[in-house]
Amino acid sequence: MDTTERVQCLIIGSGPAGYTAAIYASRAGLNPVLYQGIQPGGQLTITTEVENYPGYPDGIQGPDMMVNFEKQAARMGTDIRYGLATKVDFSGAVHKVQIDEEKWIEADAVIISTGASAKWLGIESEQRLNGYGVSACAVCDGFFFKGKEVAIVGAGDTAAEEALYLSKICSQVHMIVRKGEMRASKVMQERVINMPNIKIYWNSETDEVIGDKKVEAVRIKNNQTGEKQEIPVSAFFVAIGHQPNSDIFKDFLEMDEAGYIKTIPGTSKTNVEGVFASGDVQDKIYRQAVTAAGSGCMAALDAERYLGAKGIH
Repeated sequence: MDTTERVQCLIIGSGPAGYTAAIYASRAGLNPVLYQGIQPGGQLTITTEVENYPGYPDGIQGPDMMVNFEKQAARMGTDIRYGLATKVDFSGAVHKVQIDEEKWIEADAVIISTGASAKWLGIESEQRLNGYGVSACAVCDGFFFKGKEVAIVGAGDTAAEEALYLSKICSQVHMIVRKGEMRASKVMQERVINMPNIKIYWNSETDEVIGDKKVEAVRIKNNQTGEKQEIPVSAFFVAIGHQPNSDIFKDFLEMDEAGYIKTIPGTSKTNVEGVFASGDVQDKIYRQAVTAAGSGCMAALDAERYLGAKGIH
């Protein structure tokens, strides 16, 4: 049995970037095959309400939105499959991608939309209350806690930015910093320290997120004294970074020090001809559903032009 299949356009990943790429590629007649990956629908499936995506005046649940994206891609003719890309070989003219460690797909054009995963602290209550007051995106979910007290954990620029963002809409922001200093740039640190409604807990770690059906408090522990204290909060934001899902491409694609795939500015093109990247796997700055969708559109248009110039399409 031959376990190799040849396709014109292969899309890896199924968040807003992957599905938008699929919609455009299908309409362009590229007959795309899309593999959904380990988390079909991507990060939006672990958010609840999405209020900042244009076209939904009353908001929409993240999982529902991704079902809509999937249905639209399917209606346009995308071959949507369940499976995970486990290995790639981009050394030849035809790009090879292995699915589930067994089957190889050969593709003339590959669009990578594998996204990024939020880094978590790894405590049980954090996962249990994820979507019920625990979030890894203050810009996405901060609005729901307007006028309330919230906690945020992290010490880098993202954590500082998110703490400042929350300070504008929440009554009090409790910022938990593991060391006696932050990793954030001096400017960001000063802004956070000078914000009257941000209280910083230095040398502190999260012991437990407290709440039955929703976040009610956070218990923190001082690393130096061992002393524990409970802070009543309505939400708990984790801002300790994201990890791009790019490991399998590292032997072939240029990446930055954090593992985000580098694209030629203004395009979705990678350093390998015929391989394109869109969405959070190549965007550590904006990381929004709408920007991911936009870059998915770019990737499909770039792939269409590439295939047209090669005379494949």
